[in-house]
Amino acid sequence: MSTSTETLGPEDFDAIDTILDDVRGRFEETPQWEFCEGFMAALITCRRPIEAQEYLGVLLDTGDAVGAESCAPFVSSDQRAQFMALWHRRWAEVVSGLAADVKSLDDERAYHPEVMDVRGAVAALPEAERAEMVGEDLPSFAQVWAVGFMYAVESWPEEWAAPRDKEAQKLLDGALQSIVALTEDDTDEPTLAVFEENGAPSVSEKRFNEFADAVWAVYDLREMWQQFGPRVTTVQKEATPGRNDLCHCGSGKKFKKCHGA
Repeated sequence: MSTSTETLGPEDFDAIDTILDDVRGRFEETPQWEFCEGFMAALITCRRPIEAQEYLGVLLDTGDAVGAESCAPFVSSDQRAQFMALWHRRWAEVVSGLAADVKSLDDERAYHPEVMDVRGAVAALPEAERAEMVGEDLPSFAQVWAVGFMYAVESWPEEWAAPRDKEAQKLLDGALQSIVALTEDDTDEPTLAVFEENGAPSVSEKRFNEFADAVWAVYDLREMWQQFGPRVTTVQKEATPGRNDLCHCGSGKKFKKCHGA
């Protein structure tokens, strides 16, 4: 995994969107970037490191594991290399943000999910274009990000199983509930314009606070799983016959005179 923390710019996210649009032409369930962003955050906070060949097929919904050297589901090895280079840069950026000792999400070092305010964007359209969107089911602020995060959790449930420690169980449940809350629609009165200082209100104050809670939840989850480390698989040792038992090979001899000799 790349350790570069070079921040992705608008042109980089445009390049990612172009690739995802192309992949979606062959695999129609391929998600938008905001979903990928949430999925990535879950992978980074997951208890066990999950390799690209295991998660790419799940993320891009190809239905198959993607080999480390395969270009599928991309149209070429160059396209795959471009996507993975951008993906790794963003991954390193998210890791850096989650590792930073921040006291406020306003800190420029903090993790800032790349989320969209679709309702705000539609509200900013000219009236004629806005009228064409009436009746459209528009996602709430950060809703797609949260759905992507929980999709990763549900795809590897064994890695998100509650530990035995009661305090950790409480932290895990509370953190996941904070993210699940964002998967629901924002039905409260919009009072905030998140990205446009003078834009039309499109996000409720409750929703904005829930988003902050969800980001802090990602910090909590990463710290908790780092403390516990990957799950330890218990090795079950097969029972060994007693020395005076009949040997398992069926020879009729005692074990000590046969395979136990």
